Order: sequence, then C-alpha cells, then structure tokens
Amino acid sequence: DVGGSVRSSGINAEYGGDKYKKRKFGWVWSFAGEQDKLQESLEIGGAGYPALAALNIKKNAVLHHRGGFSKDSINEFLQYVIAGRIAPSVLRKDVPKLRKATPWDGLDGQMPEEEDYSDLDDMELEDLDAVKTEL
Repeated sequence: DVGGSVRSSGINAEYGGDKYKKRKFGWVWSFAGEQDKLQESLEIGGAGYPALAALNIKKNAVLHHRGGFSKDSINEFLQYVIAGRIAPSVLRKDVPKLRKATPWDGLDGQMPEEEDYSDLDDMELEDLDAVKTEL
C-alpha cells in the first residue's frame, strides 16, 4: 500500500494521473477487497497489492501492469497502453457494477495485533528421540 500521505496528496497527482486527464478514459481507486467481484473479473489482486489494470469494456480486454508501483513505472505502463504496445488479455468474466464503497477516513489502517505465544514456552513436549525406533 502507498500509505495515507500519498492518498491524501492526491493519488492522481502523485502517480501522474493528472497528465492523462485529457484522454478519454477514467480510473477507479479502491483498497484491497473492497471491490472483490471487480478484482475477480479483472484477475487482479492475487499476486499482492497494489495492483493496476487497464480495461477496455468495448473490446472485452484487460491489460495488467506487472511492474513496480512507482510514478515512472505507472507512466510507462500507461504510455504503452495508449500506444497499443501491450497485448491485452480477454476478459473471462463480465465486469460487475461497482459496489458503493465505504468512504476512506483519511487515516492509514492499523496492523492487527500479534497473538502472544509466550505461554507455549511452558509446555512440556515429549522427547521425540526416545520414541524413535528403527525399522
């Protein structure tokens, strides 16, 4: 994830989206799992996040960004998409309507607390070497 500071400063400005505003395409920004049916239809998200894909619904095609999530990498991907230098994949599933999403609160998410396993040190385990027998 890019973190709250980047999202707050404007993901479009940070990653070059403003550069492409005059083009006849738009984009959607969503956090992992919020639009699970869309992610499934575009076949993104299984390899980690963030993920980026270009979609052409009229041609039933999707192009997946396989590079790093940096301004230069994303700009290069978008330029290749515009120039037609990336071979698209055929969409295997219909693209669902987007669900109404929970508005972002402007804060970074909290990491889940790790469970305390210190009490496992007190457990007595039988000596496995004593149990072994040769065949």
